[in-house]
Amino acid sequence: MTRAIQSVELPGGPRLQYVERGDRSGVPMVLLHGYTDSWRSFELVLPQLPPDVRAFAVTLRGHGDAARPADGYRPRDFAADIARFMELLGIGAAVIAGHSMGSTIAQRFALDHPERTLGLALLGSLGPWHRNPSVVELWDAVAALEEPVDPVFVREFQASTVTRPVPPGVLDTAVQESLKVPARVWRAICEGFLQDDFAGELGGIGAPALIVWGDVDPLCPRAAQDDLLRAIARSQLVVYEGAGHAMHWEEPARVAADLARFARSLSPRAIPSAARAASTEPAMV
Repeated sequence: MTRAIQSVELPGGPRLQYVERGDRSGVPMVLLHGYTDSWRSFELVLPQLPPDVRAFAVTLRGHGDAARPADGYRPRDFAADIARFMELLGIGAAVIAGHSMGSTIAQRFALDHPERTLGLALLGSLGPWHRNPSVVELWDAVAALEEPVDPVFVREFQASTVTRPVPPGVLDTAVQESLKVPARVWRAICEGFLQDDFAGELGGIGAPALIVWGDVDPLCPRAAQDDLLRAIARSQLVVYEGAGHAMHWEEPARVAADLARFARSLSPRAIPSAARAASTEPAMV
């Protein structure tokens, strides 16, 4: 069951929006969207997740209809917001699933809050932003953005993430959500992520990780996925043949099935006591 869009004011932080789906006793999973997207990025995936996954799709600061503070747009800022979000909702620990920018935030979260990380699902991981030619090229355009942000630029940006047809309205929704993001936030996020390189710390991630990559993704090289595999000891790679960057739009049923399978694979010993206490029954099914 998908509940209505909800808002939450974080202690010492901004107001975020989120949608919750699944049984309260299910394995908690927090879904983090990509650059300039919102919770609606997972609109196709949420209905296909089984009830035993308790999913929270969050709109991050600066995005969609969440608050847009003047600062706080580095990976560690977003990760801190998610930790406060989980604490406020009584989520002891969760699978942190991120797409694109959300994947970078998920990695930072696992480093900063290992006790709250059951596992990581990393979809379309960009690698260190300053080493990714596509991101560096994007920064040249973002740095020159003015208000209002050009809808043509936004549509070209979102269209570049897919390589196969997606359901009607998906790109239109993505464009609408991206147009809610002010130019200053486009710049602040891109600049903050370009400056924050923590690739050398990834060996400190102890949680299991599922890495999902589309083999025709124009934004994410295979080398970045291999770097993650080497750095994160308990990681596995799943390759979607013919899929692009937004594989959760192109193959939402498969993504939902892979996320559910990964969540169910976590042994009871891998789930911190705080997460077990947050549920009325064991999280493992």
